[in-house]
Amino acid sequence: MATTEVNLANPHEYDHKHANIQNGWLRAAVFGAMDGLVSNIGLIAGIAAAGAAPHIVLVTGTAGLLAGSVSMALGEYTSVRAANEQLDKEVAVEAAALKRNPTGEEMELAQEFVGLGMSAQTAQIAAKEVHRNQDKALQVHLAHELGLTVEDRNSPWVAAFSSFFSFSAGAIIPILPYIFGFGTLVWGLILGAIGLCVTGAFSAHFAKRNLFRGALRQLLLGGIAVGVTYAIGMIFDVSTAG
Repeated sequence: MATTEVNLANPHEYDHKHANIQNGWLRAAVFGAMDGLVSNIGLIAGIAAAGAAPHIVLVTGTAGLLAGSVSMALGEYTSVRAANEQLDKEVAVEAAALKRNPTGEEMELAQEFVGLGMSAQTAQIAAKEVHRNQDKALQVHLAHELGLTVEDRNSPWVAAFSSFFSFSAGAIIPILPYIFGFGTLVWGLILGAIGLCVTGAFSAHFAKRNLFRGALRQLLLGGIAVGVTYAIGMIFDVSTAG
């Protein structure tokens, strides 16, 4: 009986589980791979449609891979670090307020509890209990007032390296035929389409959504980008340029 009561006290042990969405590496990795695929497929489609020779397509695709990878890494590092610095600032502001005006902060928390459905008396008791531990009080105030937790802090280096390698992995797929010497746009598009389907399905898997729909959606979005750049490349045809 005791064991059953313990299990029922924690539904995550028997009823449902949540995916870990706090770490930044997965979002950065999936986004990076998709971005690398779409941008480089579109890039080689545009210059190939313009009549560029295979070795030019390879050089351009490689340059796009390197430039995009570095850009993604720098962007992810900067954005995650800025988010962490903002979080640290808000933590400092709330910690100072708790020290400066503990009574007012306790009353504020009681009002928050009332808004969640507690009676005024119960809310006051709960707020007083929470404020007996300053660290816990800080966590509760951050969660209720700002929707933040200290665990929201991600590693900017993890995000940067994840973006760099995932973008590179995605961007290299459409230029593989050119690397191995049988470079034609058709093969690049075929490999790119396969890569788009895989990344779309992978993203849908982690979001607990239909894999086929995720793959098809990514393929369609990538196809639009390729179609646009291919059309632009045909307009600026360089194959007959003197």
